[in-house]
Amino acid sequence: MTGPSQRREMAETAVERRGVSIALACRAFGVSETCYRYNSKLKDENEVIADLLTGLTDARKTLGFGLCFLHLRNVKGRPWNHKRVHRIYCELELNLRIKPRKRLKREKPNVLAVPDKPNMTWSMDFMADRLGDGRAFRLLNVLDDFNREGLGIEVDFSLPAERVTRSLDRIIEWRGKPGTIRVDNGPEYISETLRKWSKKHGVTIQHIQPGQPQQNAYVDRYNRTVRHEWLDQYIIKSIEEAQNQATQWLWTYNNDRPNMGIGPRVSALNLLLLEKYFLRVALSPHPRPCACCFHSASTDFCTAKSAPRGAA
Repeated sequence: MTGPSQRREMAETAVERRGVSIALACRAFGVSETCYRYNSKLKDENEVIADLLTGLTDARKTLGFGLCFLHLRNVKGRPWNHKRVHRIYCELELNLRIKPRKRLKREKPNVLAVPDKPNMTWSMDFMADRLGDGRAFRLLNVLDDFNREGLGIEVDFSLPAERVTRSLDRIIEWRGKPGTIRVDNGPEYISETLRKWSKKHGVTIQHIQPGQPQQNAYVDRYNRTVRHEWLDQYIIKSIEEAQNQATQWLWTYNNDRPNMGIGPRVSALNLLLLEKYFLRVALSPHPRPCACCFHSASTDFCTAKSAPRGAA
């Protein structure tokens, strides 16, 4: 069975090649003359959407459709429906190639607890990479588990325990002191230097169990984003260049990139909404706002559930 568009094409072919009248061709192929003469009008907005998608994927080659749509909706404030944006996204052939992986069936680990407010729990972990000349360097990533906000990226050839504590001191100066810092069992984290620092500042150092990296899953997932969206995109020539790029990328991650782990919002906006949330709880006699999106509990609207399927 053929659709209207296919029957219209056959009618157009009969008129062009056989010289029959439009009325006869439409009757023969079961197409109304209105359908035959209709010319679709491409809206100017579609061109705007195409330009924005092209520019976004050129600037950030690792973003898929989900993050592109959330960037347009929540960062740029565009009201377009995700089905319309996805249609244009596919027409432009911007789809990322997803390589299938063979996965082993394993027991599902326990869900990692989410802190109730900022600075309750931080996560900290090291990464490693190489400069363009082959020299290895390390990165120290610090993450606030509450809203997945990157608090700092320290880059150098060597990052002993003394550098770790200095980095934490700088973060605490503007961010405040955490209650707990979750780390693995690396030599810097079990050192006497970090133990004395934590005792002096009243911070609990929580070590995960050996061989259980899922217990520090928030920063592990963050490490993947650091590597996929920054380190793998550039050939870095010097430590100074790496630190400058780290600072610029960290601002983009916190202020200009939607994060599905906290509902499709950017980390900086999540903190702003949190302040309004606590203010409303303290001053309003009405029911407590929704804990996931900070709207009133009496409404059915929830921004954390309004993201399109497949966004990641």
